[in-house]
Amino acid sequence: MFSTTIAGSLPKPGWLAETHKLWPRWREEGDALRQAKADATLLWIKQQEDAGLDVVTDGEQSRQHFVHGFLEQVEGIDFEHKVEMGIRNDRYKAMVPQVVGPLRLKGRVHSFEARLARAHTARKLKFTLPGPMTIVDTVADRHYGDREALAFAFAELLNEEALALQADGVDVIQFDEPAFNVYMRDAAEWGVRALERAAQGLDCTTAVHICYGYGIQANNDWKKSLGEEWRQYELVFPALAASRINQVSLECYHSHVPPDLMALLRGKDVMVGVIDVASDVVETPEQVADTIGRALQFVARERLLPCTNCGMAPMDREVALRKLQALAQGAELARHRYG
Repeated sequence: MFSTTIAGSLPKPGWLAETHKLWPRWREEGDALRQAKADATLLWIKQQEDAGLDVVTDGEQSRQHFVHGFLEQVEGIDFEHKVEMGIRNDRYKAMVPQVVGPLRLKGRVHSFEARLARAHTARKLKFTLPGPMTIVDTVADRHYGDREALAFAFAELLNEEALALQADGVDVIQFDEPAFNVYMRDAAEWGVRALERAAQGLDCTTAVHICYGYGIQANNDWKKSLGEEWRQYELVFPALAASRINQVSLECYHSHVPPDLMALLRGKDVMVGVIDVASDVVETPEQVADTIGRALQFVARERLLPCTNCGMAPMDREVALRKLQALAQGAELARHRYG
Protein backbone atom coordinates (compact mmCIF):
# COMPACT_ATOMS: atom_id res chain seq x y z
CA MET A 1 0.00 0.00 0.00
CA PHE A 2 1.16 3.55 -0.87
CA SER A 3 4.04 2.45 -3.10
CA THR A 4 6.33 5.46 -3.51
CA THR A 5 7.94 6.91 -6.64
CA ILE A 6 8.98 10.24 -8.15
CA ALA A 7 7.84 12.08 -11.25
CA GLY A 8 11.13 11.23 -12.93
CA SER A 9 13.98 13.73 -13.01
CA LEU A 10 16.56 14.43 -10.30
CA PRO A 11 19.29 17.11 -10.03
CA LYS A 12 22.47 16.48 -11.96
CA PRO A 13 25.67 16.46 -9.88
CA GLY A 14 27.90 19.48 -10.42
CA TRP A 15 30.62 17.30 -11.95
CA LEU A 16 28.17 16.15 -14.67
CA ALA A 17 26.43 19.39 -15.68
CA GLU A 18 25.55 22.90 -14.62
CA THR A 19 23.32 22.90 -11.56
CA HIS A 20 19.94 24.54 -10.90
CA LYS A 21 19.20 24.83 -14.63
CA LEU A 22 16.55 23.28 -16.85
CA TRP A 23 18.84 23.13 -19.92
CA PRO A 24 22.27 22.64 -18.29
CA ARG A 25 25.53 22.41 -20.22
CA TRP A 26 27.53 19.19 -19.84
CA ARG A 27 30.91 19.37 -18.07
CA GLU A 28 32.50 16.69 -20.28
CA GLU A 29 32.16 15.30 -23.78
CA GLY A 30 32.67 12.04 -25.63
CA ASP A 31 33.56 8.94 -23.60
CA ALA A 32 34.13 11.00 -20.45
CA LEU A 33 30.59 12.35 -20.65
CA ARG A 34 29.14 8.88 -21.20
CA GLN A 35 30.95 7.62 -18.10
CA ALA A 36 29.85 10.62 -16.06
CA LYS A 37 26.22 10.01 -17.07
CA ALA A 38 26.52 6.38 -16.00
CA ASP A 39 28.08 7.33 -12.67
CA ALA A 40 25.31 9.87 -11.96
CA THR A 41 22.62 7.34 -12.88
CA LEU A 42 24.01 4.72 -10.49
CA LEU A 43 24.43 7.33 -7.76
CA TRP A 44 20.79 8.36 -7.87
CA ILE A 45 19.50 4.78 -8.08
CA LYS A 46 21.39 4.04 -4.87
CA GLN A 47 20.13 7.21 -3.21
CA GLN A 48 16.52 6.47 -4.16
CA GLU A 49 16.90 2.99 -2.72
CA ASP A 50 18.54 4.32 0.44
CA ALA A 51 15.75 6.88 0.84
CA GLY A 52 13.25 4.01 0.77
CA LEU A 53 11.47 4.52 -2.55
CA ASP A 54 9.66 1.51 -3.97
CA VAL A 55 9.81 2.40 -7.69
CA VAL A 56 13.02 4.06 -8.88
CA THR A 57 14.01 5.94 -12.04
CA ASP A 58 17.28 6.76 -13.80
CA GLY A 59 16.76 10.37 -12.72
CA GLU A 60 17.04 11.44 -16.38
CA GLN A 61 20.78 11.89 -15.77
CA SER A 62 21.67 11.18 -19.40
CA ARG A 63 19.32 13.82 -20.80
CA GLN A 64 20.02 17.52 -21.00
CA HIS A 65 16.26 18.16 -21.10
CA PHE A 66 13.31 15.80 -20.75
CA VAL A 67 12.05 16.55 -24.28
CA HIS A 68 15.23 17.33 -26.20
CA GLY A 69 16.94 14.23 -24.81
CA PHE A 70 14.54 12.16 -26.89
CA LEU A 71 14.68 14.38 -29.98
CA GLU A 72 18.46 14.06 -30.32
CA GLN A 73 17.92 10.59 -31.85
CA VAL A 74 15.20 11.65 -34.31
CA GLU A 75 15.82 12.27 -38.01
CA GLY A 76 14.00 15.30 -39.40
CA ILE A 77 15.00 17.48 -36.40
CA ASP A 78 17.46 20.33 -36.96
CA PHE A 79 19.44 21.08 -33.79
CA GLU A 80 22.02 23.18 -35.65
CA HIS A 81 19.63 26.05 -36.30
CA LYS A 82 17.59 26.49 -33.12
CA VAL A 83 15.06 29.28 -32.95
CA GLU A 84 13.56 31.12 -30.00
CA MET A 85 9.96 30.18 -29.36
CA GLY A 86 7.33 30.63 -26.68
CA ILE A 87 6.58 27.41 -24.81
CA ARG A 88 3.39 26.43 -22.94
CA ASN A 89 1.33 29.20 -24.55
CA ASP A 90 4.22 31.71 -24.32
CA ARG A 91 4.73 31.18 -20.59
CA TYR A 92 8.47 31.37 -21.22
CA LYS A 93 10.90 31.53 -24.13
CA ALA A 94 13.38 28.82 -25.09
CA MET A 95 15.75 27.98 -27.93
CA VAL A 96 14.22 24.97 -29.64
CA PRO A 97 15.14 22.73 -32.60
CA GLN A 98 13.13 22.75 -35.81
CA VAL A 99 11.17 19.97 -37.48
CA VAL A 100 12.39 20.15 -41.08
CA GLY A 101 11.37 16.81 -42.61
CA PRO A 102 9.66 13.45 -42.08
CA LEU A 103 10.37 12.00 -38.66
CA ARG A 104 12.00 8.66 -37.94
CA LEU A 105 14.25 7.25 -35.24
CA LYS A 106 17.97 6.97 -35.99
CA GLY A 107 18.03 3.92 -33.70
CA ARG A 108 17.56 3.24 -30.00
CA VAL A 109 17.24 6.36 -27.86
CA HIS A 110 17.54 5.33 -24.21
CA SER A 111 18.95 1.79 -24.23
CA PHE A 112 22.19 2.82 -22.49
CA GLU A 113 20.61 4.30 -19.37
CA ALA A 114 17.63 1.90 -19.23
CA ARG A 115 19.78 -1.24 -19.37
CA LEU A 116 22.27 0.26 -16.92
CA ALA A 117 19.49 1.04 -14.44
CA ARG A 118 17.85 -2.37 -14.89
CA ALA A 119 21.14 -4.14 -14.21
CA HIS A 120 21.71 -2.24 -10.96
CA THR A 121 18.39 -2.37 -9.12
CA ALA A 122 16.09 -5.16 -8.06
CA ARG A 123 13.28 -2.68 -7.43
CA LYS A 124 10.63 -1.75 -9.93
CA LEU A 125 12.06 0.57 -12.56
CA LYS A 126 10.15 3.45 -14.11
CA PHE A 127 11.34 5.18 -17.26
CA THR A 128 9.99 8.51 -18.49
CA LEU A 129 9.42 9.76 -22.03
CA PRO A 130 8.01 13.09 -23.20
CA GLY A 131 4.39 12.90 -24.34
CA PRO A 132 3.47 13.64 -27.98
CA MET A 133 1.60 16.89 -27.30
CA THR A 134 4.36 18.25 -25.07
CA ILE A 135 6.98 17.48 -27.74
CA VAL A 136 4.91 19.39 -30.29
CA ASP A 137 4.87 22.36 -27.91
CA THR A 138 8.67 22.24 -27.50
CA VAL A 139 9.76 22.28 -31.17
CA ALA A 140 9.31 24.66 -34.09
CA ASP A 141 7.38 22.92 -36.86
CA ARG A 142 8.58 23.77 -40.36
CA HIS A 143 7.29 20.64 -42.10
CA TYR A 144 3.97 19.12 -40.94
CA GLY A 145 1.92 22.30 -40.50
CA ASP A 146 -0.60 20.61 -38.20
CA ARG A 147 -0.15 20.08 -34.46
CA GLU A 148 -2.29 16.94 -34.33
CA ALA A 149 -0.54 15.32 -37.30
CA LEU A 150 2.84 16.16 -35.79
CA ALA A 151 1.79 14.72 -32.42
CA PHE A 152 0.80 11.40 -34.01
CA ALA A 153 4.07 11.31 -35.94
CA PHE A 154 5.96 11.67 -32.66
CA ALA A 155 3.62 9.14 -31.00
CA GLU A 156 4.72 6.46 -33.47
CA LEU A 157 8.38 7.07 -32.63
CA LEU A 158 7.67 7.12 -28.90
CA ASN A 159 5.86 3.82 -29.24
CA GLU A 160 8.83 2.28 -31.03
CA GLU A 161 11.16 3.29 -28.20
CA ALA A 162 8.64 2.38 -25.47
CA LEU A 163 8.29 -1.17 -26.80
CA ALA A 164 12.09 -1.48 -26.78
CA LEU A 165 12.26 -0.14 -23.21
CA GLN A 166 9.74 -2.75 -22.19
CA ALA A 167 12.00 -5.40 -23.70
CA ASP A 168 14.89 -3.90 -21.69
CA GLY A 169 12.99 -4.85 -18.52
CA VAL A 170 11.37 -1.53 -17.60
CA ASP A 171 8.33 -2.04 -15.34
CA VAL A 172 6.60 1.33 -15.77
CA ILE A 173 6.74 3.63 -18.79
CA GLN A 174 5.54 7.15 -18.08
CA PHE A 175 4.79 9.85 -20.65
CA ASP A 176 5.18 13.42 -19.41
CA GLU A 177 2.44 15.75 -20.65
CA PRO A 178 2.56 19.15 -18.91
CA ALA A 179 1.01 20.56 -22.10
CA PHE A 180 -2.26 18.86 -21.11
CA ASN A 181 -2.67 21.56 -18.44
CA VAL A 182 -2.27 24.35 -21.01
CA TYR A 183 -4.15 23.18 -24.09
CA MET A 184 -6.92 21.39 -22.22
CA ARG A 185 -9.48 21.09 -25.02
CA ASP A 186 -6.91 19.86 -27.53
CA ALA A 187 -5.70 17.39 -24.90
CA ALA A 188 -9.21 15.99 -24.47
CA GLU A 189 -9.97 16.00 -28.22
CA TRP A 190 -6.75 14.46 -29.62
CA GLY A 191 -3.95 14.63 -27.04
CA VAL A 192 -5.13 11.56 -25.12
CA ARG A 193 -5.55 9.64 -28.38
CA ALA A 194 -1.98 10.52 -29.36
CA LEU A 195 -0.86 9.38 -25.91
CA GLU A 196 -2.63 6.05 -26.36
CA ARG A 197 -0.88 5.65 -29.73
CA ALA A 198 2.46 6.15 -27.97
CA ALA A 199 1.53 3.42 -25.46
CA GLN A 200 0.06 1.01 -28.02
CA GLY A 201 0.96 -2.64 -27.48
CA LEU A 202 2.66 -2.16 -24.11
CA ASP A 203 2.08 -4.88 -21.51
CA CYS A 204 4.03 -3.12 -18.76
CA THR A 205 2.39 -0.48 -16.58
CA THR A 206 1.72 2.77 -18.46
CA ALA A 207 1.50 6.19 -16.86
CA VAL A 208 1.04 9.86 -17.74
CA HIS A 209 2.39 12.75 -15.70
CA ILE A 210 0.43 16.02 -15.84
CA CYS A 211 1.76 18.86 -13.75
CA TYR A 212 1.98 22.63 -13.54
CA GLY A 213 5.66 22.60 -14.43
CA TYR A 214 9.10 22.49 -12.87
CA GLY A 215 9.84 24.75 -9.92
CA ILE A 216 11.26 27.55 -12.07
CA GLN A 217 10.29 31.23 -11.81
CA ALA A 218 8.22 31.33 -15.03
CA ASN A 219 6.06 28.45 -13.81
CA ASN A 220 5.73 29.86 -10.30
CA ASP A 221 4.61 33.22 -11.72
CA TRP A 222 2.07 31.49 -13.97
CA LYS A 223 0.60 29.60 -11.04
CA LYS A 224 -0.02 32.89 -9.24
CA SER A 225 -2.21 33.97 -12.16
CA LEU A 226 -4.47 30.91 -12.02
CA GLY A 227 -6.66 32.07 -9.14
CA GLU A 228 -7.82 30.32 -6.02
CA GLU A 229 -8.89 27.10 -7.80
CA TRP A 230 -6.88 25.32 -10.47
CA ARG A 231 -9.43 23.32 -12.46
CA GLN A 232 -7.37 22.47 -15.57
CA TYR A 233 -7.48 18.76 -14.71
CA GLU A 234 -11.26 18.79 -14.92
CA LEU A 235 -11.21 18.88 -18.72
CA VAL A 236 -8.74 16.08 -19.40
CA PHE A 237 -9.28 13.63 -16.50
CA PRO A 238 -12.52 12.16 -17.94
CA ALA A 239 -10.74 11.39 -21.22
CA LEU A 240 -7.87 9.77 -19.32
CA ALA A 241 -10.28 7.77 -17.17
CA ALA A 242 -11.72 6.31 -20.38
CA SER A 243 -8.26 5.60 -21.83
CA ARG A 244 -6.04 2.51 -21.64
CA ILE A 245 -3.37 4.35 -19.59
CA ASN A 246 -2.96 2.69 -16.17
CA GLN A 247 -1.66 5.50 -13.95
CA VAL A 248 -2.03 9.28 -13.75
CA SER A 249 0.49 11.49 -11.93
CA LEU A 250 -0.83 14.84 -10.70
CA GLU A 251 0.11 17.86 -8.61
CA CYS A 252 -1.45 18.11 -5.16
CA TYR A 253 0.60 19.40 -2.19
CA HIS A 254 0.83 23.23 -2.00
CA SER A 255 -1.33 23.55 -5.11
CA HIS A 256 -4.80 24.98 -5.60
CA VAL A 257 -6.09 21.87 -7.34
CA PRO A 258 -9.44 20.91 -5.75
CA PRO A 259 -8.78 17.43 -4.32
CA ASP A 260 -12.22 16.19 -5.41
CA LEU A 261 -11.03 16.29 -9.05
CA MET A 262 -9.12 13.09 -8.27
CA ALA A 263 -12.48 11.32 -8.16
CA LEU A 264 -12.67 11.83 -11.95
CA LEU A 265 -9.90 9.24 -12.29
CA ARG A 266 -11.92 6.39 -10.80
CA GLY A 267 -10.50 3.08 -12.02
CA LYS A 268 -6.95 4.43 -12.44
CA ASP A 269 -3.94 4.30 -10.15
CA VAL A 270 -3.27 7.87 -9.02
CA MET A 271 0.24 9.15 -8.33
CA VAL A 272 -0.57 11.91 -5.87
CA GLY A 273 1.99 14.71 -5.62
CA VAL A 274 2.80 14.95 -1.91
CA ILE A 275 6.17 16.73 -2.37
CA ASP A 276 6.38 20.35 -3.56
CA VAL A 277 9.22 20.77 -6.07
CA ALA A 278 8.76 24.56 -6.25
CA SER A 279 9.99 25.04 -2.68
CA ASP A 280 13.25 24.20 -0.92
CA VAL A 281 11.37 23.68 2.34
CA VAL A 282 11.53 19.96 3.09
CA GLU A 283 8.20 18.38 3.99
CA THR A 284 7.84 16.51 7.26
CA PRO A 285 6.64 12.90 7.24
CA GLU A 286 3.50 14.15 9.02
CA GLN A 287 2.74 16.61 6.21
CA VAL A 288 3.20 13.87 3.61
CA ALA A 289 0.90 11.53 5.54
CA ASP A 290 -1.68 14.32 5.92
CA THR A 291 -1.71 14.89 2.15
CA ILE A 292 -2.19 11.16 1.58
CA GLY A 293 -5.06 11.23 4.06
CA ARG A 294 -6.82 14.03 2.18
CA ALA A 295 -6.40 12.20 -1.12
CA LEU A 296 -7.90 9.03 0.37
CA GLN A 297 -11.27 10.79 0.40
CA PHE A 298 -11.26 10.50 -3.40
CA VAL A 299 -8.79 7.71 -4.28
CA ALA A 300 -9.00 4.09 -3.14
CA ARG A 301 -6.06 3.22 -0.88
CA GLU A 302 -4.92 0.38 -3.13
CA ARG A 303 -4.73 2.84 -6.04
CA LEU A 304 -2.92 5.71 -4.31
CA LEU A 305 0.81 6.08 -5.05
CA PRO A 306 2.61 8.93 -3.22
CA CYS A 307 4.83 10.88 -5.61
CA THR A 308 6.45 14.26 -6.22
CA ASN A 309 4.45 17.09 -7.82
CA CYS A 310 6.89 17.24 -10.74
CA GLY A 311 10.51 16.55 -11.62
CA MET A 312 13.38 17.78 -9.45
CA ALA A 313 15.95 18.54 -12.16
CA PRO A 314 16.53 22.25 -11.31
CA MET A 315 16.51 21.67 -7.53
CA ASP A 316 19.43 21.68 -5.10
CA ARG A 317 20.77 18.14 -4.85
CA GLU A 318 20.80 17.91 -1.04
CA VAL A 319 17.27 19.34 -0.79
CA ALA A 320 16.04 16.81 -3.35
CA LEU A 321 17.56 13.94 -1.38
CA ARG A 322 15.94 15.08 1.87
CA LYS A 323 12.60 15.37 0.08
CA LEU A 324 12.93 11.79 -1.18
CA GLN A 325 13.49 10.67 2.41
CA ALA A 326 10.44 12.62 3.58
CA LEU A 327 8.37 11.01 0.81
CA ALA A 328 9.26 7.48 1.92
CA GLN A 329 8.94 8.25 5.64
CA GLY A 330 5.58 9.94 5.12
CA ALA A 331 4.23 6.99 3.17
CA GLU A 332 5.34 4.64 5.94
CA LEU A 333 3.58 6.83 8.50
CA ALA A 334 0.44 6.81 6.32
CA ARG A 335 0.49 3.00 6.23
CA HIS A 336 0.33 2.96 10.01
CA ARG A 337 -2.40 5.61 10.10
CA TYR A 338 -4.66 4.36 7.34
CA GLY A 339 -3.69 0.71 6.84
